[in-house]
Amino acid sequence: MPRTSIHRAALTPREALLFEAGIKLGGIFHQYLGVPVSSRTAAGLARTIERAVALQPFVVDVRVRVHPERGGPLGRGRFAYRYLTAEMLDVRVRLSDRGIEVEGRLAHRADLRYPLMSIASVRPVQSRRRPTRTA
Repeated sequence: MPRTSIHRAALTPREALLFEAGIKLGGIFHQYLGVPVSSRTAAGLARTIERAVALQPFVVDVRVRVHPERGGPLGRGRFAYRYLTAEMLDVRVRLSDRGIEVEGRLAHRADLRYPLMSIASVRPVQSRRRPTRTA
């Protein structure tokens, strides 16, 4: 089994990416809950989370949606905001390494009343070669 470049254990690239996807989603969940948010600031908060996660190893794409309308009671006046809760988050993170791509997902499942982190897909990376020119 080939050893990945950053893990001490002998993990395949697939196993390492699955682990990394879980770390990214768990980090978002535990770092950002409780941040003040309103309908006016939700998109900016989502972009900030995306930019932070995009800095991490193996991340090729991250999409965050914050739905403040799913939150608790809204204050009034200068207190007219909510704090970010798990129900508000909808996150997709795509990681790639050595020909493998993994997509992780964090989304509130109303049927479970739970913010579920899951692996949406594991697949070979599609070749993104440019067509060669012929003379």
